[in-house]
Amino acid sequence: MDGIEKQVVEILGKIRPYIQRDGGDVEFVKFEDGLVYVKLLGACVGCSASDSTVYDVIEQILVEEVPGVIAVEQIF
Repeated sequence: MDGIEKQVVEILGKIRPYIQRDGGDVEFVKFEDGLVYVKLLGACVGCSASDSTVYDVIEQILVEEVPGVIAVEQIF
């Protein structure tokens, strides 16, 4: 795991408790060409707010905090 991936995993670890509080979870899948791929689990699957969780929360934080991250993509 390279430096960017480690930073992503560390930040997801800080976000995870807030997602778990609502019965969901987030899993890091891979980092490739500036894109972070994540999978939502638990209550997040099929939730109407899942897009907001990925793009308005996770993506915003990772793009701001981790140099080299340009976007987040959700894997289903």
